[in-house]
Amino acid sequence: MKLKLDVDPDIVAMMATEVAAGERAVSAAIREAGTGLKAAWRLQITGAGLGPRLARTIRSEQFPKATPSLNAAAVVWSNAPVIVGAHDTGPLIRSKNGFWLAIPTPAAGKSLRGGRITPGEWERRTGMRLRFVYRRLGPSLLVDEGRLDTKGRAVASRSKTGRGLVTAPIFLLVPQVKLPKRLDLARDAERVHDAVPALIVANWASLSSAS
Repeated sequence: MKLKLDVDPDIVAMMATEVAAGERAVSAAIREAGTGLKAAWRLQITGAGLGPRLARTIRSEQFPKATPSLNAAAVVWSNAPVIVGAHDTGPLIRSKNGFWLAIPTPAAGKSLRGGRITPGEWERRTGMRLRFVYRRLGPSLLVDEGRLDTKGRAVASRSKTGRGLVTAPIFLLVPQVKLPKRLDLARDAERVHDAVPALIVANWASLSSAS
């Protein structure tokens, strides 16, 4: 008995075509996962009230950049990892020098450099000197004798009679503070990770039907 087997089309060409489709499917799925995770993290940050500026520090990039690959990978990161990481973990913050953390009150106003104003910056900006007030119960204070403007910020008093003069708490002094956990980045990362196989299958099926 003589058997003859003809393969048409060529099985090698079919395999090469399928591998190429697989490379494009994996790369497309990884790109979709990376951009999806970036969008989810940005949404978390703005939803937590941390602002669009911090949200825009979340970036993503795919490797390899130019060619499809079965080993494609995406990296999602923040350009402000310390700030984002702190809101993600909710750490206990202590003073670097072992003394006090100065928490500004509304009377302190805002820093001209962004972020929280410090006692040193406040004194340089206002030309006034802060006075330390120790309290056995509750946080100690840095206060100033002056007046409050229409926005509730402490400013120097120009009154010669002392009218309107108040002792305003400018900073609360605490030994440590627990930053609340406002983000859960791992939750979105796990969700996107678990969705990758389905994304690969969907992209592969789409490419196969298109061909």
